[in-house]
Parts: sequence; C-alpha cells; structure tokens
Amino acid sequence: MALSGLTMKPDAEELWYMLSKYAIPTVLLLLLTLPACQMKEKKPYQQNITGPYLFATDPQNQGVAKKWFAPNFDRSGWRQVSIGTSWDQFGLESYDGAGWYVCTFELPPVPNPRLALVFASVDDNAEVWVNGTHVGRHQGANTRFAFDVTNQVRQGGNYLVVRVEDTGGPGGLNGAVTLQQFEVFQEVLRGPYSKVQARQSAPWVKDAVIYEVYLRSFSPEGTFKSLQARVLELKDLGVTVLWLMPIHPVGQKNRKGSLGSLYSIKDYYGINPEFGTLEDFKNLVAAVHAAGMKIIIDLVANHTAWDNELIQKHPGWYTRDATGHVVAPVPDWSDVADLNYDTREPRQYMLDMMTHWVRDTGIDGYRCDVAEMVPLGFWEPARAELDKVKPVLMLAEGSDPALHVKAFDLTYAWNVYKALVNIFQENGPARLVREALRNEELNFPQGSLRLRFTDNHDENAWRALAIELFGPRGAKAAAVLISCLPGVPLLYNGQEVGNPTRLALFEKAPINWQSDPHGLRDFYRALLHLRRETPALREGSLKLVEIGSDDSALVFYRQKDSERVLVAVNLKASQQQIRWLESPTQVEKRFGEGSYQQGQLTLPGYGWFIGTVQ
Repeated sequence: MALSGLTMKPDAEELWYMLSKYAIPTVLLLLLTLPACQMKEKKPYQQNITGPYLFATDPQNQGVAKKWFAPNFDRSGWRQVSIGTSWDQFGLESYDGAGWYVCTFELPPVPNPRLALVFASVDDNAEVWVNGTHVGRHQGANTRFAFDVTNQVRQGGNYLVVRVEDTGGPGGLNGAVTLQQFEVFQEVLRGPYSKVQARQSAPWVKDAVIYEVYLRSFSPEGTFKSLQARVLELKDLGVTVLWLMPIHPVGQKNRKGSLGSLYSIKDYYGINPEFGTLEDFKNLVAAVHAAGMKIIIDLVANHTAWDNELIQKHPGWYTRDATGHVVAPVPDWSDVADLNYDTREPRQYMLDMMTHWVRDTGIDGYRCDVAEMVPLGFWEPARAELDKVKPVLMLAEGSDPALHVKAFDLTYAWNVYKALVNIFQENGPARLVREALRNEELNFPQGSLRLRFTDNHDENAWRALAIELFGPRGAKAAAVLISCLPGVPLLYNGQEVGNPTRLALFEKAPINWQSDPHGLRDFYRALLHLRRETPALREGSLKLVEIGSDDSALVFYRQKDSERVLVAVNLKASQQQIRWLESPTQVEKRFGEGSYQQGQLTLPGYGWFIGTVQ
C-alpha cells in the first residue's frame, strides 16, 4: 500500500506472494527459452581423417631418403586405399616392410587450437609427418598413440603422411586416425579400458617366471623324458612355470621343412610321437608339480593342419573363399587351414578339447597362439569353463587390452620389446621404454599383467637371438629391465647360456648347453632369485624417475608396503652418472655393476643397479 508517495515495505507473506506470482515464473521461462547450445557444454573439436588415402609400398626402404613425405612429392603412381584394415586386403599378404599412406584434410578455425593426431592402431611401427614436418615415431603393434601437432597443422588444407613398418604377418594403418582438440595431452591417449579392472590372477601367476621349451632343440633326444630329467635344474635357475610349444602330432599335407611346424595340428587329442607317449607327458606333468612348479602347453585354436580329420568330418567349420575353397588364415601360412568360429559346433569342440587336457592330464593352462584371430566371444566363456575345473593361467599371443578383462591373465608386451630393439639397433633413446609403459597405463585395464621378453621362438627364428640384437652385455641389461618391470618375465630355452644358433622351427636345431662364454646362467640365476626374494619386484607399484636427459638410462622404483627398491639400467655403451631430485640418501646394493654414493648413481656401459632404499 502506498501513502503520500511513500512505498511501504511488504510483510513476509506479501513478499512471497509477489515472488511466486511474478519473479519465479519469469526466471524459469528465461531458462527454458535459452538456446540449447548455451545449456550444453561445448564439445572439444574432433575430426576423423578418413581419407581417401594414397598408398605405396617401399620394399627398398628408400622413401625417407627420397622425401616421400614432402607435400609436393609426385604420387601419381600411388593407388587409393582405405584405412582401418591391414594391407593384406590390398593383395599384399606376403609383403613385410615399409608402406606409405598420404591424405589431405581441411582444418576449420578452431578456438584454443591445441590439437593432437591420434592413431587407434598400426601394425607394427609408424613414423608420421604433417605438412612435411616430422612429428614423431611410434614402436609397437596395435596400441593407441598420439602426437601433439599444434605447431604443425594450419587452418585450411593439410597433408598427412604415415610410414608404416611391418616386421611380420599382417601390416598397415589398421585403425582410425583422428585430429582432436585437447587440454591435457595424456587424455587423448587414454583408451576405453584404462578405467576397467583386469581379471584377478592367482598369486602364482603374478609371481611367475615362464620358461618356453622347444622340445626339438632342448635336448638331443627331444623328448618329454629328457625335459623331466632337468626340471629341478630349471627350478634352481628360478623358473616357476614351464610352457611347452605344441605337443600334438604335426600334419603331413603341405608340410614346411622336413619336420613341419608344431603349429600345424593334425590331432588335438594326440601326442607327437617325436616327444614320447601320453604316459611320458603325464609323468612330466607330475614331476613339474612335485617340484612345486606349473606347466602350460601351446593351444592352436585358430587353424589346423590340412590333414586334420576335422576337415573331412566337419568341412563347414572352415573359412572359405569366394570360390568355396578352404583358405589359410594368412597366405604365407600355407601348411594350415583357417577355422571359422561363426557357429556353435567348432567352439564346443575346442572347449571340450581344452577341458580334456586340463582335467585329464593336470596341465595348468594354455599359451594361446594368435589369440586375437579367434573371437573374444569364444575365449571369455571358455575361460569361465576352465576355471570350473581348476585355476589356470591363460597367456594370449596378442596385445588387445580387451583380452585382460575376462579371458586372459597375460598378453605379449611387444611394445617394450620393440622399444628395446630400436634402442639397441637404431640408437633410439631410452625414453622409448618410458613411452611404451605410459601407453600401457593409459590403455590397459588396471592390474593387467604383461609378458616381458627379450627372446621367444618367433623372434629367435625370424628376427634374431637376444644376444645378437643386444650384444652380450646389452642382453643382460635388457634382461634386468624386463625382470624388474611390472609383469611376468619369459626365458626361451638356450637363452640362459647365450646359445649362438637360431632355433629353426621346421627342423631340429640343437642347443649347445656346454658353452656359456658370457656367464649368463649364473647371471639369470642371481637375477631371478633376487626377484623371487623381493616382493616389491614381483608385486610392487612402479614409479619412473625423471632424470633430466633420459636418452641413455631408465631409473625407477618398485614399492610394496615398506619395501622400496631402486632399479637403474644403462641402455647405452658409455658410462652414465645420474642425479635426480629427491634421490635417496642411502641405498643398499643388492645386484649389479653400478654404484650409488651420496645421491649419485654411476653405471658403466650397459650396467645396472638394484638396491633397497634404506
């Protein structure tokens, strides 16, 4: 009420009446009529670079020298291809080497244009140029990676060039490529599984040291009995799990070499007579268990020999081409036929067979050959059924993070292996290992176990021995690194004596056990015993140390509860003296050639140091 031009203060009831009648509806109406774009948080810019791409092989490896990456390079003879698949689809099934992809893309005006080029996957390694400028190199197949290209891209037209190096098997730019705006660079590297928990593995799996046995080479006799006679010797070395390459009869049809590949399985329920009898195998399993160890065998579920009875009994279980003929999984694998898992019957057959060997012979699991070529939809229920029989170890020859969620305990850490090969063979920086470990953390489920190795039957036969790649001292340095990082280390038979001969997979190539010129047996025994006696090295958390220039050495801590272990490995031939912020005052040396005094770490060429922080 107004009197004599004055406004009287309303009471509380009248104030609430006016607010509810006029003010609140007005505010609500304004909110409801705001444009939708103002109600939503604006998404960061992202562009899928789908092409079209031009492609050319580089069998002479001359592309870098001839500047194939230059925007004005003549590509008139190149062919148009798509990405997201291997170049096997281009008719290059047998090609290993370098291949080049190039495309153009348009960049619109982008506010706060911090941009990363993100690759979902390549097979195996990649180098990348944007507008003629080299932006980075990636080592390791089928892992997500990215480069900050803020300073290389420009508004308008851009050139992207990718050189892919295939070291064996399928190759190519087999994943999507995106240009993404970012605030924190690490987040563009984060994959969909990084916040998922990996399946929980048994303690004996987490603590394992796996020893791969190629029976044809392990002894002159090449039998289960000859391996059984040395089980305690392997236990003394520090081995906890034996992995036997395939033990089944080998196919005759389209056989490679005089003996054939062990991965060409003629009878999944049979025993290869080269190695002995079923009773011999059961005796070996019993001896391994009596020694407190475990034993797994190779499982070849993706393909069979051409004379496996399944081809005649169940021809519908195999993959066929457009003309109806059964095909090999990869053209070069001419001795095997590809199984097709699209129907229930072959899946049930494989599951029954896997269960048989676990239940009836007592094996403790499988190493699964080319696991990513078999559907994950088979592996996951198969693992669940095996676990009903007994707890098993499942090792995948693969590196897909999804394998860790339900099906597998371990996957191959090719990323670290290839980083080490680059460091030793191409003088790459030690930070390549750091980058590989960082990408693991950002892409794999939490708690994932990776198989760490510097040799295995494939690398040994088709690439080089560890002692060839790294040299005698470098092989020790690399072994210290893979044995002290989180994961499970692998030894391939003969590696512990520096056997100088590659072990051919289709013939008999004996290991010379009498010669150990570099003292590797004693080295491995000391290293693996230290790992067994030190919980932090087996189960502890990992903290990488920033040491300024990290091009030569890798320094890190492993910690479990109050136990903290310092590990340092020099990956170069020259001596390194290293200091870092907050270095510990006292460290008790446990193993190595280096020294630690007054906060300074001194490492000889290819030297290492393992010590307990006091």
